Amino acid sequence: MPRGSFALIDSKALQHNYQVACQRSGQSSAMAVIKADGYGHGIAGVARALAAVAPKFAVACIEEAIAIRNAGVGQQPVALLEGVHSEQDLATCIENNFEPALHCDDQLQWLVRAPAAPRIWLKVNTGMNRLGFHTEELAQVMATLAQHQLASKVIGFVTHFACADDERSTMTQQQTERFEKATAPWPELQRSVANSAALFRPGQKLFGWSRPGIMLYGASPIVGTSAAELGLKSVMTLQAPLISTRLLQPGDSVGYGADWVASKPTRMGIVALGYGDGYPRHAGTGTPAAIHGQRIQLIGRVSMDMLAVDLSTAPAALNGDPVELWGATVPVDEVAGHAATIGYELLTSVTARVPRRWC
Repeated sequence: MPRGSFALIDSKALQHNYQVACQRSGQSSAMAVIKADGYGHGIAGVARALAAVAPKFAVACIEEAIAIRNAGVGQQPVALLEGVHSEQDLATCIENNFEPALHCDDQLQWLVRAPAAPRIWLKVNTGMNRLGFHTEELAQVMATLAQHQLASKVIGFVTHFACADDERSTMTQQQTERFEKATAPWPELQRSVANSAALFRPGQKLFGWSRPGIMLYGASPIVGTSAAELGLKSVMTLQAPLISTRLLQPGDSVGYGADWVASKPTRMGIVALGYGDGYPRHAGTGTPAAIHGQRIQLIGRVSMDMLAVDLSTAPAALNGDPVELWGATVPVDEVAGHAATIGYELLTSVTARVPRRWC
């Protein structure tokens, strides 16, 4: 019999969050970003849950796009935000209605040499300095495409913001202005700039396509603002059972390193989940969890397969009771703060050892 640890995925919450993204997008269309295995939720399930409402998906790489097709979702175009990683992938893109983003000269040369070309986006580097053509290179790139009768294959331009999550930063405005100026010579082409964070920036220009990602999964894209304050619902509940309880006496320690020592009689529980399941090892004493809707706290170090909790605030808890490690009661972003990381990392780190159950 399985140990009872799993990630419960709420399809209605996912759909709700996508509708929030659409509302925030205004006149723009929203392509649902479901890369990294649907941010850890399972790309097949996410694609199926959004297939009826999302006009386009976006992923990082062609393997993820193929996973969408293998899930039986064959209608929506899929944008590949890293483009293709080999010349041979271009034919796969044509066959499957994938839209790679060209971001470098190597990819451009693959395209012009290919016997046929898919529809493409051009990625523009406006300051992120990871991928993309510099703004002053766009005219030459477009000229090269036109020379090889490929201009009609260009859907439009895409860029990515570096600091959209920080409302104090002026960089997003600067990047938007660079992007708008650089792409102005081709007003007939589509443009996409807005990630989740940008959708919540007052006055942000959104152009034709937004690209909501983390907000779809109920985590906050804005520094210092909770997901609930943004109208988002938690999609994943990471849950595991209590498998042992005991009463610790003053002076008793718990776990590796004996990091936590009881200062008073304390009822403790052991939960069947640890860093081998993707729970952050650095989330230590004081990190919140919940049982029967009552918040409790971790104590001591997280082990590979288990972690310990203080049950003082949940005196009725019994072996077998489910413990929420994050979800509706304990936001994933709050757990991430205790682990000195971000909700994105926690969601995408949940391992294959943890079954996903959809509801």
